[in-house]
Amino acid sequence: MSKILLSTVRLSFPSLFRKAVFNGDETKFEATFLINKATQGPKIKDIKAAIDAAIKDGLKGAKLPPDKICLKDGDDIDYAGYAGHMSLKASSTKRPMVLDRDKSPLTEADNKLYAGCYVNASLELWVQNNQYGKRINCNLLGVQFMKDGEPFADGVKGSLDDFEAFADDENDFL
Repeated sequence: MSKILLSTVRLSFPSLFRKAVFNGDETKFEATFLINKATQGPKIKDIKAAIDAAIKDGLKGAKLPPDKICLKDGDDIDYAGYAGHMSLKASSTKRPMVLDRDKSPLTEADNKLYAGCYVNASLELWVQNNQYGKRINCNLLGVQFMKDGEPFADGVKGSLDDFEAFADDENDFL
């Protein structure tokens, strides 16, 4: 297993406080991290080298199709914000550590983590080689909020400006 630390990457499809639900079934805690190709090329190169080493050691050099590897080219994914990035999906059956900038724990009620914000992440590559197939997967260990970013469509936040203030008069509802 190889630990990966990501710095100032965009968060997408976060399920950090509750397990994701797919087709009505609860699955895992998960998130996708977008790594900018233009500014974080050395980090992408390190991740690819760790994946190659995992394939060599854990899968005896077997050839894996791209859909069996957790790192994907965002240019091939039709989601807003993915172009120009590499996409790294990570998941865990256990709730990951979720922290604010000052390392204090965050809760869902804090409403700080959303699709499009920037985070740091602690991840770990692992090799799957069992009756369910051969893959390179990524464990989600922890996420730290870094700064706000433009929300993606799945992370739109409401605003006080969306609403008007009303007097507490029950006749207003008739």
